[in-house]
Amino acid sequence: MRVIVAGGGIGGLTAALSLHAAGITDVTVLEAAAEIRPLGVGINVLPHAVRELTELGLADRLAALGVPTGELAYFNRFGQAIWSEPRGLGAGYRWPQYSVHRGGLQMLLLDAVRERLGTDAVRTGRPVTSYEDLPQGVRVHTAAGPLDGDVLIAADGIRSAIRRQLFPEEGAPPWNGLVLWRGTTRAPAFRSGRTMIMAGDGTEKFVAYPLTPEPDADGNLLLNWIAERPLDTPPPAPGDWNRRAEPADVLRHFGEWRFPWLDIPSVIAAADAVYEYPMVDRDPLPRWTHGRVTLLGDAAHAMYPIGSNGASQAILDARVLAWRLATHPVDDALAGYEADRRPATTAIQLANRDLGPEIVMRLVHERAPQGFTNIDDVLTPAEREDAAAGYKRVAGFDPTLLNERASYTVDTGSRP
Repeated sequence: MRVIVAGGGIGGLTAALSLHAAGITDVTVLEAAAEIRPLGVGINVLPHAVRELTELGLADRLAALGVPTGELAYFNRFGQAIWSEPRGLGAGYRWPQYSVHRGGLQMLLLDAVRERLGTDAVRTGRPVTSYEDLPQGVRVHTAAGPLDGDVLIAADGIRSAIRRQLFPEEGAPPWNGLVLWRGTTRAPAFRSGRTMIMAGDGTEKFVAYPLTPEPDADGNLLLNWIAERPLDTPPPAPGDWNRRAEPADVLRHFGEWRFPWLDIPSVIAAADAVYEYPMVDRDPLPRWTHGRVTLLGDAAHAMYPIGSNGASQAILDARVLAWRLATHPVDDALAGYEADRRPATTAIQLANRDLGPEIVMRLVHERAPQGFTNIDDVLTPAEREDAAAGYKRVAGFDPTLLNERASYTVDTGSRP
């Protein structure tokens, strides 16, 4: 079986590694960029995705790259604690949760693909522009000419050319009126040094977590941060994660957000670089698979960056699809993959539009806009726990369910 993967991002590269591990070794990744570089800022890789990367033999590399997140904590806009919970191993998972640099994770996956599948497995400067059906496969058109395969996996992102061909009336990703500013800054550790914090009111929000496990000579960690609020004018570049902005753009709105344990204006002002991203996603689709073509990752289910699920769900897509292709006839495999993954990711997309577990910040703001003395008088422990546990079930990382779920690793000695 010859598989062509459009897109050399986290989802596409994980798909290539998963197919190879499952015994499908004729895999070609076509990447639009002339060179894959470690772009972006921080992301969180949740335990269900860490499990899949571990089963691909990447546990040690991932551990060397990231910080094992130990705590997730929510605060109101005044820095008052709403809710906190352990994460990763401390929450009873068999696998950690990691905070990593997105570009670092992509390069880790790229190195592994080239080691295992060969240096020619990833072909850069090859944007996939369209495809056409063949009697038993697909012909993929690129700027460098056509390429034939048995299956095309479209992992080419939120602005996927393949999705656009399948759904030409869809238009641009819809904007929800919010903008994200993202950056990294060397700053003192807060709380445990392995804490991810979210502070805000459900409309304005500040997120921060460390990307390095140990402080430097000045006692600072590299912090990843995100500032979010409504934007008055339409976004200039929906779906572009790399549009530069100035710290002053963010400080106009977050310049007074000082907590006893975190000086947010200082963190923003000292950023290495700031990127502006209009908050967009994609509407859920009625189908992903068309003949021998299917969608994966953001091309299938781009979602708001709430709950740290974007990259993690792409990794799960890749593992399920490879397992299906290795253990079922092609057409049945593609149908089974979509049946497994499309309803699950649709539920997450919709949950994220309703703020997912971050709803606690909005509820606290609505009930106590000027702050509180006792959080239990504002939001009960049961309400807080239900918000967190409910989202874990929707997103597929309830600890018990994840720990007990069967593996997607294929026994290549028993492949049909």
